[in-house]
Amino acid sequence: MATAHGTLYLIPTTLGDNAPLEVLPISVKKIIEQTDVFIVENEKTARRFIKKISSGKSQSDLQMFHLNKFTNPIELPEFLAPCLKGINVGLLSEAGCPGVADPGADIIKLAHEKGIKVVPLVGPSSILMAIMSSGLNGQNFAFNGYLPIDKDERRKEIKRLERLSFDYNQSQLFIETPYRNNKMLEDLSNILSGTTQVCVACDITLPTEYIKTMSAIDWKKNMVDLHKRPTVFIIHKS
Repeated sequence: MATAHGTLYLIPTTLGDNAPLEVLPISVKKIIEQTDVFIVENEKTARRFIKKISSGKSQSDLQMFHLNKFTNPIELPEFLAPCLKGINVGLLSEAGCPGVADPGADIIKLAHEKGIKVVPLVGPSSILMAIMSSGLNGQNFAFNGYLPIDKDERRKEIKRLERLSFDYNQSQLFIETPYRNNKMLEDLSNILSGTTQVCVACDITLPTEYIKTMSAIDWKKNMVDLHKRPTVFIIHKS
């Protein structure tokens, strides 16, 4: 008789260094306590998170597969081999939800192809929480990841996203490397039309959380320090 497959659990983490159970439901703690095999982006931070959420769990019993930009796609089937033997596996994000602005999507796709049950657990997504709190169009929005670093290419992309927003009534979300956040806000205030709305959603779920939506021209007069603070930017032109 064939062994029933294990489940791939998509385990969200906190968006910063706050206590996990301040923002995560108890179901996440229960799954982590029952799971010993994890697919992670960074083993050190994953182990630290697991210890914070379940201090009594034996670290020496944990098996970790590394999924990041250096992972060879040929290795991915090995990560799901425990599931095919009936063992549950947890896919753990570095921050927020696996598979959303996160390298986990490839392993999730493979799990579906292999007939492995995929179960997403409830947790914070900076992208969804930003659009929730922006006052912009939560019915029609797009996440664009990182914008180009090159100055001219970035300008073109910002203007392109502004046109898309206007043409389709679609809010445009993107992120930046935290140490370049201040430059991004400066660029948005200078490149966008003055009336285009800009939401800055920074340090979401943390004590230092800051979320504000204003026109580009108002941001130009009211700059805020976003240096090294995880931030989601949203623009909308109507």
